[in-house]
Amino acid sequence: MRPASELFPSFPSPDDKLHDHCGVFAVHGHPEAARLTYLGLYALQHRGQESAGLAVSTGEELICHKGMGYVDQVLTQEVIKALPGRSAIGHTRYSTAGDTVLVNAQPLLVSCQKGQIALAHNGNLVNAAALRRELESRGDIFQTTGDSEVILHHFARAKHSGAPEALAEALDKVVGAYSLVVLLKDSVIGVRDPHGFRPLSLGQVDGAYVLASESCAFDLIHATFLRDVEPGEMVILNDRGVISLRFAPPNRLAQCIFEHVYFARPDSLVFGRSVNASREQLGRLLAREHPVQADLVVPVPDSGVPAAIGFAEESGIPFKIGLIRNHYVGRTFIEPSQAIRDFGVKLKLNPVRSLLEGKRIVLVDDSIVRGTTSRKIVEIVREGGAREVHLRITCPPIVSPCFYGIDTPTKQELIASTHRVEEIRQFLGADSLGYLSLDNLRQAVGDTQGRYCLACYTSNYPTVVQERLIALRNRE
Repeated sequence: MRPASELFPSFPSPDDKLHDHCGVFAVHGHPEAARLTYLGLYALQHRGQESAGLAVSTGEELICHKGMGYVDQVLTQEVIKALPGRSAIGHTRYSTAGDTVLVNAQPLLVSCQKGQIALAHNGNLVNAAALRRELESRGDIFQTTGDSEVILHHFARAKHSGAPEALAEALDKVVGAYSLVVLLKDSVIGVRDPHGFRPLSLGQVDGAYVLASESCAFDLIHATFLRDVEPGEMVILNDRGVISLRFAPPNRLAQCIFEHVYFARPDSLVFGRSVNASREQLGRLLAREHPVQADLVVPVPDSGVPAAIGFAEESGIPFKIGLIRNHYVGRTFIEPSQAIRDFGVKLKLNPVRSLLEGKRIVLVDDSIVRGTTSRKIVEIVREGGAREVHLRITCPPIVSPCFYGIDTPTKQELIASTHRVEEIRQFLGADSLGYLSLDNLRQAVGDTQGRYCLACYTSNYPTVVQERLIALRNRE
């Protein structure tokens, strides 16, 4: 067999993970709306670290503040004090469409003949490019390079004068994934696309209503989780309470299964199910499907921890934290003048040598994307003294890019799209490699009715995706 250096091209990747889209939060009817939104975004920071923003309604006008960086860097105490009002929406972003620049930070705030409107979007629109070209041919001027702005342009052009009706008319034009929070002078609107790709939950605190991408944001502000916003549902939060409208007919459900594999925090309820329970079950089923003789089960922190616990409980192999993650690595760091091999990964992970030395290790991780980081982690465990390293992955091989709000590499960069499992194992340097099967993944999340999107594992997309977009994402 050819050496791994010939089998696999080298892809530069400082962070070889699939990145989540964004996190959104909203509140209506609370005197400290801006502060609650800040806290909600803080709990959702894992969903996006590039930019953050917050818009409030004073009752007379909308005011917005946003910037590049983490939530606490952008929304300082001075900023929060300058944002009065009883309604607010917020957004934390990792770019999946559009450049990483301030102009693309959200919420987007515009004024049109229907008044002021602010919008924050979690997801990705697969027909945004075509809609944008059409609007620009009519003379529309865009302020951002992201996909979310097309919704606002169609909102402004809508025949209906009422905001909910105009928003529904605009959404009838778009295809793809969107969980939206929309701010008007006197209300907040939450929307989830008809396929239900991205999560959005409704809660209540001190008589006010709140919306969030994940329920963990409710816990921080002592809000009560009420329910998920349903696919194809629009909820209007105003002084009369919650009004529920159906803006689109029922469609094939396609909830993102990767929320349970990796994206969501384990202390969240997503799509009506505990993320922690799903991940522990992923580990249990993985232990049954790919058993191995070993001394310790070690998670790749932090997302691998619940699954590793499930694997250990099912297999009877002791669970140990054999890799320590540095949680204080910022967005930038100073590299040493003399190059250290795999510096970026070593900065984040360090082996506990006293645990690993001479042991047969089961290393549990959530996914393999390009394989570059997984390879480095296997090397770190070996350098820590492990005698054997058996890698177990809590999802099937990722073979196709996502078009619904996940920052996925091109198809050629996805190692499993062009290489067999044995070839991947050879490249990673593991003694064995086992992926969870698709059937067991669905079983772990309780998917008995085909409610989840599995396109990254099957290449079967739940919506029509433009050929040009596929070609762009699949380019070599």
